[in-house]
Amino acid sequence: RHALQDKAQISLAELVAAQPLQHGLAELVAYLQLGSDAFNAVVDEDSPEPIAWHATTAAGEPITRSARLPRVIFMR
Repeated sequence: RHALQDKAQISLAELVAAQPLQHGLAELVAYLQLGSDAFNAVVDEDSPEPIAWHATTAAGEPITRSARLPRVIFMR
């Protein structure tokens, strides 16, 4: 909601770039649910976007995880 105060639309990739994921894949899924519950969302199947986040292994080593999703655009 905060990201849409200054503009009419924002992509999921832009949103994650501005607010990096702190809880990994679970948080990414939550963002996708927001699109269906609180905002209008458009999914562009022809424009895949990578979403990356930082995590740690069980041994405590830093790693980068990523998911490739269709472009998701949230609109108010």
